[in-house]
Amino acid sequence: MTVFDDDALHAMLAAIPQWSGDTKAISRTVQARDFRTAISIVDDVADAAEEADHHPDIDIRYRTLTFTLSTHSAGGVTSADVDMARTIDAIVNGRDTTE
Repeated sequence: MTVFDDDALHAMLAAIPQWSGDTKAISRTVQARDFRTAISIVDDVADAAEEADHHPDIDIRYRTLTFTLSTHSAGGVTSADVDMARTIDAIVNGRDTTE
């Protein structure tokens, strides 16, 4: 897998505006309504990550979740990370969250 250069990453981030980062990693923070909602989101992301065999780093601070994506074997952000970011967005959208 090829790591995005700065220009390619900038173009990709424009398509997933809740995400930010650099060529090493991208991240998004979400605040759920409560802890149970946050864990429900994490459970759904875990299922999707297992299915895709591409796993985000997830930081849980009560109801605040931070998802970080990087393709460790490639040494930076690849199309697999952008695909997983879109999957996480689909899971988060429609849930009781704030940015």
